[in-house]
This record gives sequence, C-alpha cells and structure tokens, in this order.
Amino acid sequence: MNFTAVSVAMAPEHLLLAGIVALLVLEIASARSRAALPIAVIFVGAAAVAAALLGASGWTGSPFPGQFVLTPPAAFAKALVLALAVPVLLFSREDFGEGDFYPLLLASLYGVCLLASAQSFLTLFLGIELMSIPVYVLVLLGYRRPESAEAALKYLVLSGTASASFLMGASLLYGSTGSLGLASFGGALASTDLLARTAVVMVVSAFFLKAAIVPFHGWAPDAYEAASVPSTAYMAVLVKAGVLIAAARVFGTAPVAEPLAGLIAILPIASIVWGNLTAMRQPGLRRMIAYSSIAHAGYLFLAFLGDGPGRFQAVVFYLATYGVMNLLAFAALPAHDDDVERDRLENLKGLFHTHPFAALAIGMAMLSLAGIPPFPGFVGKFLIFRNVIAAGYTGWAVIGLVGSYLGIYFYLRLIQFMFMSPAAAKAGHAPSRGVAMGASLLCLAGSVAVAVAPGLLLSRL
Repeated sequence: MNFTAVSVAMAPEHLLLAGIVALLVLEIASARSRAALPIAVIFVGAAAVAAALLGASGWTGSPFPGQFVLTPPAAFAKALVLALAVPVLLFSREDFGEGDFYPLLLASLYGVCLLASAQSFLTLFLGIELMSIPVYVLVLLGYRRPESAEAALKYLVLSGTASASFLMGASLLYGSTGSLGLASFGGALASTDLLARTAVVMVVSAFFLKAAIVPFHGWAPDAYEAASVPSTAYMAVLVKAGVLIAAARVFGTAPVAEPLAGLIAILPIASIVWGNLTAMRQPGLRRMIAYSSIAHAGYLFLAFLGDGPGRFQAVVFYLATYGVMNLLAFAALPAHDDDVERDRLENLKGLFHTHPFAALAIGMAMLSLAGIPPFPGFVGKFLIFRNVIAAGYTGWAVIGLVGSYLGIYFYLRLIQFMFMSPAAAKAGHAPSRGVAMGASLLCLAGSVAVAVAPGLLLSRL
C-alpha cells in the first residue's frame, strides 16, 4: 500500500473525516457553538474541490487493489455529490444552528464517496451502511412532529431489510462465482445458473428498496414528511444519489438481457406511474416530493436497460439535474413557525404576490422536474430514454414517457397555486433569509449552468 497514493486517491474522504473530527472536538469544547455550520461547509467544500481537481487532472489509481479505485468519472461523481451537500448545509441553519446534525451528515457523505469508488461488494456494503446509519438519526433529529419516531423506525427496519437482502445476494454471488469483486456481477447477469440469478435478483431488490421503487416504497412518504426540511432534502437528493451511484458501480457496463430486463423495466415503470398518480392527491409538499422521488427513481433505474458505456453518464447527469432542482425547491420554501403549516400546499397559494423570488425558484424547480424544455430536467430524461431506445427497448421507453406525462399535472398544479391563486395570509409566515437565500442562489446558479452547458458536465463523466 502506497501512502502517497492513498492520500491522493482518498483526499475527499480524508477531508470529510477531518471535518467530522473538528466538529466532534467543537461539540466537546462548546456544546452551543455556532461555528459548526461554517466548519462543515468549509470541509465539505474543500472535499468537493479536491474531488473536482482529481477528476480534472485525470488521476487514476487503486490504492487498495480490488477494493477501492479512483477514476476521473468517479472523482467527478464525488465532486457533484459533495457540491449538492453544500446547499443542504446552508439552509439547515434554520433548523440546526448547532448540534449533532453536521457530523452525522458528513459521516453519511463519507459513505456516499466510498460508493463512487467501490470495487468490491465489501467496500460497497461498507459505504451503504456508512451512508444509511446516520440518516436514521437525521430523521429524528430536530423533529417537529410526533410521527417522526414511527417514520424513523419504519425507515430503519426496511433499510435493514435491504441490507440483509444485499448481503445475501453478495454471499450467493460469491458462492456462484468465487469472487466478491463488482465485475462478478456482470458475469452473473449473463449466467443461466439459478444461484447466480438469485444473487442478481436479491442485489437488485436491495437497491429497489433503498431507492423506494414500487412496491418497496412504503417508507419514503412517511420518512420525508416526518423529518425536518434539511433532512428530507438530504434523503431525497444525496441518499438517492448514493444508491444510484452504487447501482451504477455494480452494473458497470454489462448488458442487461431477459429475463432480468423485464424486472428492471416493470417495477421502475410501475414506480413512474404510481408515484406520479399518487403525488396528485398529496396535501403536503414533502409528501408530494416523496412520491415524485419514487417516480424519478423509476426513470433512473430505466437507465440500466440502456447502453453500458453510457449508463454511468446518464445516471450521474440525471442525478445532477434532479438534485439541484429538488434542493432549489427546498431552499426557497418560505419559513414558518409551524412545520405542518409550512408543508401544506394550500399555504403556498398566491406565493408570487408575497414572495416572488421563492415562487419563481420553486416554479423553475417544478418545471425542470416535470421535464419541460429548456430546463435541465428535460436533458436528463432525454439521455435516459435515448439510451433505452438505442438498446432496443423502444416499448418500455414509450410506456415510461407516457407515464412521465402524468407528473406534469401535479407540478403545474403547484405552479397554479403560487401564481394564479389569491394569497393565503397565514400567521408566522416569513420568507427564508440569510444563508437560506444563499443556498437558493447557489442552486439557481447550478441549474442555469447545467441548462446552458450540459455538455460540459457530460464530457467529464
């Protein structure tokens, strides 16, 4: 093991670890210090810059052969995830000015970064657990609703089930191929051996559960609704990004053939249809975003039907557009003393007349999530469906496109509430200010950059 190679290849992870240590020391020294937020932002920002520089330099290496590898696409995926975490940290100040939120979030980000470089099922499992365990606490942390404990327990139990399924699949794969390397999964995809096929189904089922694919989606609406806004944003964007990056690492460039192609297509399409239909009936923003997230998970998993070499590119680009727009909506959401009232869609009526910037930002986010051109969400969906059609699955692509049109209704319904309804005057209703406004502007700048120059990001993946 080369110390220099380890230091360079794991620079983003080392910076996150240093941030965790600094935050813990700060917590011990002064339990009510307001310095936790700037420290967290500095270390996460530094980790993002380090990952971007590694990707730009073309640095490639494997300090732990067979376990951990860094390539330019993996480095840029880390940079993207870490950059998306910065707005979450910024608008978390309204809910967590101090306390345990920041070391927990950095610990979870460490797991996400491991997933992008995992080369074996051992490293992948370690990354998944490091990513997931802090999130169980984040759902409960700073809770404002009595149902938060129930939501956290549901998330814990079902996520534990996914971990057990993943471990069983990895063990069966080892029994079938004699290897725990991620490359063995590609061989199992093409195998006719019952043990190998069972392993593939169990691993894919674990990813479906973690990403809230129908019918494994029951935890997501409750967890998203019960958690605080920053925790919900982190789950909706960063945790989902981690799961899909892990799935992309596992599938690699191996082609997906029948009968697995049917499993990969049917359940994601069911998620697209069910998520969009159910989102129409939700009275709260976070619950609506949860069902929207279920639908978007369906779009992302359809990408695995597509061409192997372009799969990672399509997934990461979609995660970038989906992530920055979700964070823009959460960051721009006006503050309110009552968490339940803040979440109600009815209270966003006439928002343009009272808080025009918030309404414009949320409206832009909704149009992009709906896939309306020229917003970046359109490019993300185009890449996925283009790859699916190019791989010969035109029928599944058409069904997925038709299902995606269902989502336009509830996105436009929210826009209609904000721009075409009289203002709903509510006591305690106040616009987000300070660092939350900074988070909104950061997300807005990112969304404009992706919309104007998508090729710049695509060329790096």
